[in-house]
Amino acid sequence: MTNRLVVGRVGKAHGLRGEVYVDLVTDRSERLDPGAVLYARGQALTVRTSKPQADRWLVFFDGVADRTAAEALTNAELEAEPIADPEAVWVHELIGSRVVEADGTERGLCVGVLANPAHDILELESGALVPTIFVLSCVDGVTTIDPPEGLFAVYED
Repeated sequence: MTNRLVVGRVGKAHGLRGEVYVDLVTDRSERLDPGAVLYARGQALTVRTSKPQADRWLVFFDGVADRTAAEALTNAELEAEPIADPEAVWVHELIGSRVVEADGTERGLCVGVLANPAHDILELESGALVPTIFVLSCVDGVTTIDPPEGLFAVYED
């Protein structure tokens, strides 16, 4: 098992020299900096060049030298190692963590994170939903939250 995270998907090939379109599913565009290593279908790919193209990226990987090689990557998920950032709270750290209020009240395990335009939402094993705006920290498998009064009332009756 790997701890790599899905960071994007390869789209169609562009031109004859091996460039491909990439749709990132992360806001960390440094994933496509020259020298960055991504994995597609078990193969390590090193970014040689990349540039934004509207809402996607045009990327040239080392070793992908022609259109045939580029087309072989079409629709492949791109994975990468997690980035160490002590200021960030990552989805892969939230899922499976114990959720505890700042006052120590246990709320159960986080079983998923739902994408939402305003704020992502923690889904707890009880069915409770907690917007991530209320997450204070996630350290060593414990997510500390500071929810407003009444957020859990509907789940407690």
